[in-house]
Amino acid sequence: MEVKVTHTGKMKFSMQARGHVIETDQPVEVGGEDAAMTPPEIFLAALGSCAAFYAAQYLVVRKLAETGVEVIVDAQKLRDPARLGNFTIQVKSPIPLTEEQTQGMHRAVHRCLIHQTMLQVPQIKIKIHAGQPEVLAAAG
Repeated sequence: MEVKVTHTGKMKFSMQARGHVIETDQPVEVGGEDAAMTPPEIFLAALGSCAAFYAAQYLVVRKLAETGVEVIVDAQKLRDPARLGNFTIQVKSPIPLTEEQTQGMHRAVHRCLIHQTMLQVPQIKIKIHAGQPEVLAAAG
């Protein structure tokens, strides 16, 4: 998987993957125009949409519901170091569930790729590629 992020002006960035584009921005109080979600909001959206996918798949496979799952994800901003923490994922089923179905959906949502990635400390490498000055070819 790969996502390319490009600075498009002021505090705006464009993220591209497989021909799809999402934009981010910052609130006005930190120099942005508040024209799009912030990167932490996109992070919560990724977790929420992943959880929703697994919840919906649970219902669809069992022929319980075709649509209607809703997920709300919230987290707190923590400091030292700055990060998000204390996540809560609320899954709302469009239909009543038995205790057994509730447990099954819980297991399904817990398998979400983003959730599982967060539970294991991932290795992250940062590589800086500084722009190289243009080299003029020698006239010959």
